[in-house]
Amino acid sequence: MTVRGDSGEATAELVASRVLDVPDFPKPGIMFKDLMPLFADGEAFRATIDAIVSRHQGRFDVVAGIEARGFVIAAAVAYAAGVGVVPVRKAGKLPRKVLAATYALEYGEATLELHADAFTAGQRVLVVDDVLATGGTAAATLGLIERAGGTVTGFSVLMELEFLGARAKLAPREVHALLVVA
Repeated sequence: MTVRGDSGEATAELVASRVLDVPDFPKPGIMFKDLMPLFADGEAFRATIDAIVSRHQGRFDVVAGIEARGFVIAAAVAYAAGVGVVPVRKAGKLPRKVLAATYALEYGEATLELHADAFTAGQRVLVVDDVLATGGTAAATLGLIERAGGTVTGFSVLMELEFLGARAKLAPREVHALLVVA
C-alpha cells in the first residue's frame, strides 16, 4: 500500500512506520493513533520537524501548539526555526486574561483558551498539532488566534484522518499533513 502526505511519500512513510494503532481507546470502537513512538525516535522526530519547518520557512514569527501533543511539536518547530512558542490550552489552565472558544465534540463540548496578549497585531502564526480528525479543535484554534490579533499563515499536522472530512471544513485555509490516512 502506498502512503501519501503533503511533504512527499518518504516523509509520509516515515510517520506511518512510527504510528501504533491502539484499539478501543479512549472508548470501544475507536482506533487510537499513538504517535509516541515517533516522538521517541530522535532521528524520525527530527525529520518530521524539519519537514514542517521546510514547508513554512520564512512565513511565521511564532508557533502555536494545541494541547497536548501539539505542544511537543510546536516547541521543536519553534526551536528549529529560532522563534517563540505559544500554547493553546484546555479551559482553566492559563493564569492571565484569556480568550476562549467553545466547540462541539461528538459527545459534548470542549473549550480552548489562549492568553489575550499572546500575539502582537498581525504577528504571523504557524499552528501545529498531532492529528487532524473532525476539524473542530483546529477551527476553534485558528479562529481564536485571529481574535487574539495573530495572522494564521500555516497549519501543519503529523497525521490527517482524511475520511473525516476536516480539510474541507477548514477551507480555504491550507492544511499541511505529513501523513494522510484515507
